[in-house]
Amino acid sequence: MVEPVQPLKLLALDEQDLQVMSAHLQDAVLRVADIAFVPAEKRFAMIANRFDWESAGDGRSARKKGFRRRRSALRFERVLGVQLQGVKQNAKSAVLELLAMQYEAEDKPEGHVTLVFAGGAAIRLHVECIEAEMRDLGPVWKTKLKPEHNEAGES
Repeated sequence: MVEPVQPLKLLALDEQDLQVMSAHLQDAVLRVADIAFVPAEKRFAMIANRFDWESAGDGRSARKKGFRRRRSALRFERVLGVQLQGVKQNAKSAVLELLAMQYEAEDKPEGHVTLVFAGGAAIRLHVECIEAEMRDLGPVWKTKLKPEHNEAGES
C-alpha cells in the first residue's frame, strides 16, 4: 500500500511560475484522448500521470520504497489558438511524454506556451497571458522506474 501524499495544486501567472509547474510535470505521460481545447471558452486542458519528483529525492531511498506517479490535471485559460506538431488528433490511444513547458513573449503579456514532448512532438498555445493551474486528482501509485535523461534532455 502507498502512503497518503498531500495533493499538489499550483497556479502559474508568469514565466517563473510556469517553470516551477514544468518541473513538477516533467516526464508526465498522457494519451492524446486526454487532451482538449475548447475555443469558445478559451480553455486548453489535459490529464496526465505525472512522476512524483518531490518524493524521488536522489533515488536511493525512493528506490527501496518505490517511485510514485499520480493523476494530475493541467488547465490553461485565455487560450486564443492551438497548434500541433507531431501529435495526431485521431490517434487517441497514442502516448505522449511531457518534457517541458516553455514561454515565448510576443507582445507581453500575450505570447506562446509550448508543451514539448519526447520524440519531437509539441503543442503550442497562443495565450493572452499566462494563466494556468495544475492540480493532483487522486491517490498515488508505485512505479519501479525513474525517468532518465541523456545530456540533450530527452528521455
